[in-house]
Amino acid sequence: MTILIYFLKLIMNVIYCIFKLFPVKKKVIFISRQDNRPSINFNILIKALKKERADIEIVVSCKKLHKNFKGILSYIMHMLKEMYHLATSQVAILDTYSITISNLQHKNKLTVIQMWHAMGSLKKFGYSILNQGEGSKKRIAHVMNMHKNYDYVISSSKTCAPYFAEAFHVPIDKIFINALPVVDRLTDPQYQKEVVHQLREEYPMLKKKKTILYCPTFRKNNKNTQKIRELIDLIDFKKYNLIIKLHPHSRIRINDERVLFERKHTTIKFAFLADYIITDYSAIVFELSLLNKPIFFYTYDYDSYLKKRNFYIDFKKEMPGLIAEDPKEIITSIQKKDYDIKKVQQFRKKYISIPKEGCTNRFIRLIIEHIKK
Repeated sequence: MTILIYFLKLIMNVIYCIFKLFPVKKKVIFISRQDNRPSINFNILIKALKKERADIEIVVSCKKLHKNFKGILSYIMHMLKEMYHLATSQVAILDTYSITISNLQHKNKLTVIQMWHAMGSLKKFGYSILNQGEGSKKRIAHVMNMHKNYDYVISSSKTCAPYFAEAFHVPIDKIFINALPVVDRLTDPQYQKEVVHQLREEYPMLKKKKTILYCPTFRKNNKNTQKIRELIDLIDFKKYNLIIKLHPHSRIRINDERVLFERKHTTIKFAFLADYIITDYSAIVFELSLLNKPIFFYTYDYDSYLKKRNFYIDFKKEMPGLIAEDPKEIITSIQKKDYDIKKVQQFRKKYISIPKEGCTNRFIRLIIEHIKK
């Protein structure tokens, strides 16, 4: 298998040599395997870049890899197109691991910026968990050149910088401190107001009662259905709405007419609307901390999760809200309004760096610095 991978990488680079004969343009390519559509961070950057420099060509290369014959064949064709654009671009921006970025010999004129899809560094990933729990095998990481060829890695704060450096196996001087562009939107009162109005018009039942949002992280085993039911059964639906936003990859299905299981809108949009937010080990806590709302942590499987994944920070010390294995503790705290918003504010200040000019503008300046006239 290893020999086959090396052979395929050789073929890729031979083809890439042909593409590199084409001249470099004033072009920026956005790459992701997270989804078939650009993320909110990509969209914000693209809009701002078009406004700032209309002369720059922008290419979006977003495609999920489905591990079946048809999916692999489709992805190979996608990579060929991506390789051409990489060979003729000056800047590449990605939010996940990319086969083409890490395994090709690029021109010196190409600047690669890794803006990881998660805001801060909570759960360990990448090189931090090789050969551990949910981490990649060290041999596979080596063969696939995991997270190679980066010129910059974006970190949400100086606090998170050493964790990102470790995860991506890059020197600390390649870390660029800047929270993700979505922060500008999350801190825009007018945008929040518009989203809340839209959701209440779409879901009239959310107007009359306080709303609790539960957004658990993804678990590969999908065995937490009973724990979710335990939380649901504790809700007084005469006083509260309950919205459950499962991870997009989750296969859990629960039928309960009292609960709004929503997949159309993003978790953050419902967080704007929510009065109380319950999560667990999700890195979305960094985005949530920007909203100045009570956050609770339902951690019924803390010990087993710690063994499989582990954290960069002291979870029980740093999380800005009640941490409980028993959902009764959380619901009681909500009912008694027993929480401290100051902890949320302190967490945000420590883990999210927002420049005066705005996260998007600073990011755009970095990109334009590497666009040659």
